[in-house]
Amino acid sequence: MAFQFNFAIEDNESNESDAHREADLQLDPPKHKQTADAAAACSPRLGTAKHTGKDLSEKKLCFPAAREHHVPEDVSKVLENKVLETVSDLRCVKVAAVEMTRRGGTHGEDIVWKSVSAHSDLIPGVYEGGLKIWECTFDLLEYLAEAGVQFANKAVLDLGCGAGLLGIAALRGKAAQVHFQDYNSTVIDEITLPNVVANCVNDGNGTGGGDERKIVKPPSKKPRKAECLPDALSRCRFFSGEWSEVSRLLLSSSEPRSKYDVILTSETIYNPDYYGALHDTLSQLLDKNGRVYLASKVHYFGVGGGVYLFEKLVEERKVFTISTVKEIDKGLKRFVMEMAFKDSC
Repeated sequence: MAFQFNFAIEDNESNESDAHREADLQLDPPKHKQTADAAAACSPRLGTAKHTGKDLSEKKLCFPAAREHHVPEDVSKVLENKVLETVSDLRCVKVAAVEMTRRGGTHGEDIVWKSVSAHSDLIPGVYEGGLKIWECTFDLLEYLAEAGVQFANKAVLDLGCGAGLLGIAALRGKAAQVHFQDYNSTVIDEITLPNVVANCVNDGNGTGGGDERKIVKPPSKKPRKAECLPDALSRCRFFSGEWSEVSRLLLSSSEPRSKYDVILTSETIYNPDYYGALHDTLSQLLDKNGRVYLASKVHYFGVGGGVYLFEKLVEERKVFTISTVKEIDKGLKRFVMEMAFKDSC
């Protein structure tokens, strides 16, 4: 069945993804994908605030209940009025356009308006950067390609997905199912889901070739008929909420499901306060023979997290092995780590 999509791919001389990379090297702490959602249903859990001078571990945030976001029957609505660009050979919603349309404090949880107003990628308990593609995502994409990590017939979780590029790469690799999780419901609805739909669409224009972060323009400005590939979308599910809550939702589901063969996650260990929840979620959702691929900076200034501190926690818990599979020395040192259950090695 064919659908008519009303979207544009914008031509822009500036390289926004490179700007994203440069911005990552600043001292502002990057996102933890667990951005808080101002939904009515929530549960109190230990959270953190930034630079308050108080004992951050004692501050309680009201986290939203986890929920699943369903793909609408009319998928043409997902990309309606969206502007797309090409990033790492994948189609992505142009975040600047989303910010322009959602400014003003009148849209749901208003994380865009609050972020713009605060001039910050981090508002603890409200917004923690889920709309931005952070640098280590590109590192992990490159490693997956270089190492030839296989996704065919596997169950994959993109944990703290943001734009969903890692999960989309797994989907392209013929994964049997790909689940996307981000703390923030706005990220799922406005960025992740549209990005997945955009990459499951055949509009006769192609997406490959050329500079991997070049913003391209189609030869014709007229809307093209786009055929949705239902098989790809049917293999995807989308969830928002705090990690522990999402894990509980998945494990309590009446629908039979196996655990994940591969869990992909990037820039999710910047804050030590979240390490326990992350470790528990990985141990609960990973298949006994599965692998976690985690990308991170060596250290996150201002909040104190980083690779070595997370490695220490993993070693103390004695559940997983953890090893470095890729090291990037450009700018602030970055790593790609592989984790597996100790009894599977």
